[in-house]
Amino acid sequence: MFKNQYDTDVTVWSPQGRLHQVEYAMEAVKQGSACVALRSKNHAVLVGYMRSSSELSSFQQKVFEVDEHIGVTMAGLAADGRVLSRFLRSECLQHKYVYDSPLPTGRLATTVADKCQNCTQRSWLRPYGVGILLAGYDATGPHVYYNCPSGNYFEYHAFTMGARSQSAKTYLERHADVFDDCSLDDLVLHGLKAIKDSVQGGELDADNCNIGIVGEGQPFKVLTKDEVQPHVDRLDTEEMEGEDD
Repeated sequence: MFKNQYDTDVTVWSPQGRLHQVEYAMEAVKQGSACVALRSKNHAVLVGYMRSSSELSSFQQKVFEVDEHIGVTMAGLAADGRVLSRFLRSECLQHKYVYDSPLPTGRLATTVADKCQNCTQRSWLRPYGVGILLAGYDATGPHVYYNCPSGNYFEYHAFTMGARSQSAKTYLERHADVFDDCSLDDLVLHGLKAIKDSVQGGELDADNCNIGIVGEGQPFKVLTKDEVQPHVDRLDTEEMEGEDD
């Protein structure tokens, strides 16, 4: 039996119990540019590698502010990610208007997961071809969530997704024990080290790197190019010292 007999509609199950269109959407996430999210006891950091479609085009932004206490980065179809980002902002604004308090990060992750899952059981819809990493800080501390096109969501201490992200995952797993006690600058450095091996050509600089930070006493902020440069310089310095040793 051929796969294309069962992938013409998102609501059609294959004999193996699979929804192929959902799997195709998850494959789109693997083809997107790499991004990393990690957290300590007091902060959460998002790092994204910005790709350009050609040498003549600008880099595509990877990290977006949702609310004062939440930001996102994404991998996959940028247009789908833009739509979901607008939805996330709307949910935060509505909660702030009704309850006069920030929307908890976990509740926002659940809301967007429900929206993604709804697309997997409607024959006239297609799954969103984008994975989302949420980083936020609320009354219970910093949080990192991964939202999958299938509607599943998980909370992580650190996570990575996108093309060539296996090396970043290996780095995060190897250093996971030290993240909790890291300062904000050290946490950003770990994010840059994790994502560097996923960059095609190995060149990571302030032009193609997007960083977002949030934490205790620190509203969510997407760093400018001038603010990213010191972190990249520190990464290059440590690599040079490591080679000398």
